[in-house]
This record gives sequence, C-alpha cells and structure tokens, in this order.
Amino acid sequence: MKIIHYIPSIDHSSGGTSTHMQLLAKELGKLVELHVVTHRSQRPVTIENAQIHYLSDSLLQFYSAKKQWQKLLKDIRPDMVHINGCWNPLCAYTQMWAQQSGYKAILIPHGMLEPWIIQRHHWTRKVPALYLYQKKAVQTANYIHSTAESEKQNLLQLGYNDKICIIPYGIELKNTSIKSSWEKTKTILYLSRIHPKKGIELLIDAVTQIRDVLTGYKIIIAGEGDAPYVQSLKNRIQEQNTENIFDFVGGVYGEKKWTLFHDADVFILPTYSENGGIVVIEALASGTPAIVSKGAPWQELNTHRCGWWIDNDVNTIAQTLKEAIALPEEEYRQMGIRGRELIKENYSIEIVAQKMKQLYEWILGQAEKPEFVYEAGSLARR
Repeated sequence: MKIIHYIPSIDHSSGGTSTHMQLLAKELGKLVELHVVTHRSQRPVTIENAQIHYLSDSLLQFYSAKKQWQKLLKDIRPDMVHINGCWNPLCAYTQMWAQQSGYKAILIPHGMLEPWIIQRHHWTRKVPALYLYQKKAVQTANYIHSTAESEKQNLLQLGYNDKICIIPYGIELKNTSIKSSWEKTKTILYLSRIHPKKGIELLIDAVTQIRDVLTGYKIIIAGEGDAPYVQSLKNRIQEQNTENIFDFVGGVYGEKKWTLFHDADVFILPTYSENGGIVVIEALASGTPAIVSKGAPWQELNTHRCGWWIDNDVNTIAQTLKEAIALPEEEYRQMGIRGRELIKENYSIEIVAQKMKQLYEWILGQAEKPEFVYEAGSLARR
C-alpha cells in the first residue's frame, strides 16, 4: 500500500504537527510505503521510514507547486492521500488536486477547526479562507481524522462533514523512560509552543496570586514562539514582580526535553484549544502528573487519577497549583505510574500506526469497518 501524507511544515517551530509526523512515519512507514510531501524549512525534524518530497510553497509559485504535486501523484500512484492541517491554501488545494485525479483523501485538521481557532481573526482571516477554499475542502474530504472525541463533536457541530474517525496522537514508548525518582525538585514545567492559544497569560496571573506559597519554586517555560509575543509575556511577568519564579529556556528537543519532563514535579498546559496535545502524552509517559485545562480533551487525567483536568481560569489554575505542590512525594509517584500505564495502554505509536493502516484498508474496501470510524446518515460511506 502506498500512502502520501502532505504537511505544510516539518520544521521544529511547527510544534506538535511536526512531532506527530515524525513519530507516525517511523511506525507507519514499516506497514506501508510512505511518502511525506512538504516544503523546505530551516530546521526540519528527522523523518524516518518515509520518502520526503518538497513542493514550492510561495503563492507566486502556486502553479509550480500544482505541477510538482500532480507529477508526484502520477509517479507514486498512491492508494490514499492524507492531508495534515487547515487554513494554508495548499492544504486545501493538494486535497482538491488529488481528488480531481481520482484519489481518495483524508483530512486531519490537527485542532485547526476547533471553535477557539475559528473565532481567532474570524472576520479578517477565517471567513475569507472558508469562502475561498477551506469549507469546500472539509466538505469534500472522504474522511475527517480527529484525534479525540471532543474534536469529533466539535466537527459535527461545524456541520461540514460527518464522516469522521478518531485516532489519537501517539508516542514511541520503547525509547521513553519513566522517571526514577519523585523527590520534589520545586519545578513546574510548561513545554509547548509559545502562542496566544496556550493560555500562558493565565498561568502568569495565577502564579501572581499564589506567589507566597511558591517560594523556592521555578516555573520553566520551554518552547518557541514569535519574539514580540514572548517579550510581551516577559513584560507581564516583570510588571507583576515574579521574574524570580519564571525561567524562559527556549525550544528544547531530544534528551534535553526528556530531562525537563523527568525533573519536573508537575507539568502544566493551560491551553484555550488543543485537539490532543502530544506534550501531555510525553509528560505522562515520563511519570510526571499533568495539569491540563478543559481546552484540551484530557478528562482521563481525572478518571485515571494521574493529574488534573480543570476549568481554564486564573482562580482555578492558582488553586490547582496550590493543591499539586502540597501533595506528598508518594502521591506524585502513584500518579506518575498511573499516567505511564494510561499512555502504554492507549497512546503508543505502534497502536496508532496500526489503526491508521486499518482506516486506509477500510476506505479502500479491503477490510471491515474499524470501531473508531463514525458513521452518520446518508454520508456514512467510504
């Protein structure tokens, strides 16, 4: 089986989407002949077990990209095309060109069709994009790939396409170890893209409320973001006189990233919108309890007692941080072990890759319908 994944960027700065492609390709590429089509960038992640192809990415080179894409389709003759992302015109047009050539296409929005995202720059960016290309792309996709039940429900509310499957993000557990000690380090970790949707301002304001109980604590902010926005966060911290608590360390990768997860008492992600959150999977796999807002689909933190799934407001974040840092080390250990087991059972990349192959086989009429495929009304077809 030959599969093409189109993704606008595999650069480190693209965060979770690049990480997803890196992890997925390593396992899916063992099951199918995998081709990843993207655009050149300065710091691409390493992609294993897939052939990488590059398209022109400038609007001035739009027709050049079309010819390159059509040639790839002709040369590879894939069984399926999987489009990663929305709002970039080439996400919609590569899907359209593939379908015009007779290929079936799956669209994974990566959370880009969540309500908070659609409302951001709604009239200036989203409405024109929906009108010009994005709405049609969603409507005509053979299937929409969501990564969580909550994202599926939001997609159904959107009303553009009710052919939806749920396959979560995954992680490579065999090279990821659980921490060996839960002795308190007085470290709280935020690790993700630094972006307005991540709710870092809420965390800053919450810390200001409880600074008296955070004596000796460090809150590490790890991740990349636009320089002006990062500076605005630093200015906010300075205005609230909490510079001694926060430490911005920039983007971290590889062993440095896992060291941060292992060294943290607690991980926090106060996001407004998240369709999955690979960083939450990574934190739990490391044995670190997580505090995650209800902007992300992580109710399992509560049901599996490995963290806190909370309302996303300053008071709730402040009170949850106070509760978390007051826990004894033995409770950290038990929560950490439960979190690791949750990831092992449900979020290993091997399981995710197998589900992806099952989905392709079913859409192509080669297998029975998987249980994670949703069907509704007259649109319940391949």
